[in-house]
Amino acid sequence: MNKPGYSIIKNFFYAIEGLKESFKNERAFQIETVAFVVLGIILWLLPLSLLSKVILQTSLFLPLIAELFNSAIERCVDLACQKKHPLAKFAKDAAAAAVLLTLLFTAGIWVGVCIFEFF
Repeated sequence: MNKPGYSIIKNFFYAIEGLKESFKNERAFQIETVAFVVLGIILWLLPLSLLSKVILQTSLFLPLIAELFNSAIERCVDLACQKKHPLAKFAKDAAAAAVLLTLLFTAGIWVGVCIFEFF
């Protein structure tokens, strides 16, 4: 069910605002964005098949996506909980664990592709 006033154009600009806000205020997102750009440039300079390059480039989006969810969860928890609470801590820790797992998964993809391509 669509809400009154739904607009794909408005939603696009809301998403851009979310990216800008995250890059401006979230240190981890800044670091991961720089890594995304640097590794993205490096991978296109490597002697890899086009398929491997596409796989590696696509994998770089995973930590960014997880970090955006992590930031959203942290802000919602901070808004809802004025005091420390075990459930709030669990929500934040679980979101951070998701980021860690995507980083490990992405590293695994890179290692796997490099082994496949170079050995």
